[in-house]
Amino acid sequence: MNRDQKAAVIDEVAGQITEAEAIFAVDYRGISVPQAAELRTRLRDADATFRVVKNTLSELAADRAGAEGLKTLLDGPTAMTFVRGDAAAAAKALRDFRRSTGGTLLEFKGGWMNDAPLSPADVDSIAQLPTREVLEYRLVGMIASPLTGLATALNNLIAGFARQLQQIADQGLVGGGAGPAAPVQTESDTPTEE
Repeated sequence: MNRDQKAAVIDEVAGQITEAEAIFAVDYRGISVPQAAELRTRLRDADATFRVVKNTLSELAADRAGAEGLKTLLDGPTAMTFVRGDAAAAAKALRDFRRSTGGTLLEFKGGWMNDAPLSPADVDSIAQLPTREVLEYRLVGMIASPLTGLATALNNLIAGFARQLQQIADQGLVGGGAGPAAPVQTESDTPTEE
């Protein structure tokens, strides 16, 4: 790789660091090319990318992006996952991939999120969180639950009122208790003087 290519990689990785909501670093030793392709497919659903870059270039990119905390993770073979979407979904995809390999591949090294470093335990904790989509469904459910209860209570109140009115009508109590109406006389019924 010549100097211009290295500069382009540094710029590209610095841009990915800057744009990322979270970055997870893993030890990629032992992962095959087909496994890496499968992992990239899983991460694409979480709007994340899996990238292997030489540590020296990654360190320069971290300096350029102002994420010096990432440099401590760049010891030995390190791949980074740049997350632009749901961090929990991306961490879950990495964890599930690791589990599918019997826990032998993709050991968490740590990460970077909200301008702060993450330990491997932090990344594992993020992987255990529900995804953003699940949290949104739960929020909507919590908001809708009282409204559903109110609608049910109002419906029951109106239905009860209608039943009471029907019972009153069935008993003939509608009309204010004024007995039968007097017949109305018309001109033909009125006696005339002769």
